[in-house]
Amino acid sequence: MSLKQQASTGSEVDERLAALVTNANAIRAISSAVEGTLGPKGLDTMLVDQFGEVVITNDGVTILTMMEANHPAARMLINIARAQQEEIGDGTTTATVMAGALVSTGVDQVARGVPVARVIEGLRAGIKRGLQAIEDYSRPVEDTDDPVLLQVALVAGREHQDIADLVVRAAALVGKEKLNDRAFKLSDTVAAEEGADNQVFMGVIINKEKMNRHMPVEICAPAVLIIDDALEPEEIEEEALATEAGFARYLELQNQHRQGVQKIIEIGVGLVLVDRGVDDTAEEMLTDAGIMVVQRVSARELRKAAEHTGARMIKRTGLKKDAGILKQYLGKALRAYNDEKLEQVWILEGSGKPMATVLVGAATSEVVGERERIAKDAASAVQAAVKGGVIPGGGAVEMAAVPDVEKVRAGMRGMAAYGVDCVLEALKRPMAQIVANAGFNPLEKLGDVLAAQAETGKPSLAVDCDTGNICDMYELGVMDPTLVKTYALKAAGEIAEAILRIDTIIKKREVKKDSLEV
Repeated sequence: MSLKQQASTGSEVDERLAALVTNANAIRAISSAVEGTLGPKGLDTMLVDQFGEVVITNDGVTILTMMEANHPAARMLINIARAQQEEIGDGTTTATVMAGALVSTGVDQVARGVPVARVIEGLRAGIKRGLQAIEDYSRPVEDTDDPVLLQVALVAGREHQDIADLVVRAAALVGKEKLNDRAFKLSDTVAAEEGADNQVFMGVIINKEKMNRHMPVEICAPAVLIIDDALEPEEIEEEALATEAGFARYLELQNQHRQGVQKIIEIGVGLVLVDRGVDDTAEEMLTDAGIMVVQRVSARELRKAAEHTGARMIKRTGLKKDAGILKQYLGKALRAYNDEKLEQVWILEGSGKPMATVLVGAATSEVVGERERIAKDAASAVQAAVKGGVIPGGGAVEMAAVPDVEKVRAGMRGMAAYGVDCVLEALKRPMAQIVANAGFNPLEKLGDVLAAQAETGKPSLAVDCDTGNICDMYELGVMDPTLVKTYALKAAGEIAEAILRIDTIIKKREVKKDSLEV
């Protein structure tokens, strides 16, 4: 082959790999942005916006969602991290680092001449076996009083003992049945406030104050009415008011409104939560009756309050119902009070479903956000552990899965075996990064761990980041939820396959708005 032909062939290969290499570089960039935060010795990242506002965090999903990323492949990886956060609430950094390893090794294999289809075939087989191995090493959590949960909370909560204690107490208050409910997220019960005291209580927080200072600060055993609407007269069009019939209708609506408010007073309501505004008439009548009213409450907080107190949300038109029927919509609580310092209303000991609230105190406004993120991570990890059990942390279980995946590689024919190599590299990557962040040689330590696990048969052996010695992670109390690891590996595999399958990048033409109109 002539030099000219060789150059032409090389150019064709380069063009064929251009899209893959471009996407892989974007994935590597995103992965490198968070890998330094992994493990107990991981460092923080500073995010700065155009106005100079600073966020300092060790939380992977916060870094990923706040960082500027314009490349479409980078945004794909960030979306996978978001999905992991939504589903599990933890493990986004691990998923990102593993995805980076899968894509990087996959591109290297394709550059060597391995067809993408064969790489993906091996990748799928390797991930399937890796997931099975991780699940095989999992230990179940029997109940919310299992001491394992405190260790899980400590690891996910970055060794913040006070936060771990709060989260575990909240889990015990809620109970195992509630934690296994797919619609419930323990992390949603977490709130951080500057100047607040750390505490866990059975109840919910409404991030609004009572309407005026003349309303009671505290109410014992209140009946709770939740109005998913405005507490105002129904509106009538201005044009209609100019007519005699329209004005008569206006007076009728005003009268109905006053009757509805009077009915609230007569049935013994002590606390009213309103989705939107409350007009002056209603405010005055309810204030005179000694009723606490909170307006413009968020939809999420209304739902939590309704669930916890056992109230059924009602529209303003529902106030036309008979008093006896209206009483059936009321919820109950042991106590409700307005905290003027925190500018919140607390509803305690509702008669509905158990709902714990974790209030995390922070000394200054600068650390409120980070304290809340840490607590939410710990809460998510505890709930995931209850749902799916625990495994040894520190990258131990991924390393324990390596021999299992190597058996898959040995049994594969053809070039698909190179795809399994991608999975092997991804499984080694979390421990390698944890060890590197702790200041040790990853190549040396990974070899030591593999040898020690093979010799002892213990999948829980990994590196103590303080001493560099090989230790049992269970004995050190380093544990992760099984679901965090399995979801991370699965998510990493999905993004890697999606990236490897992209052969060409084409810019879409701009479609003018007018051309979309029919």
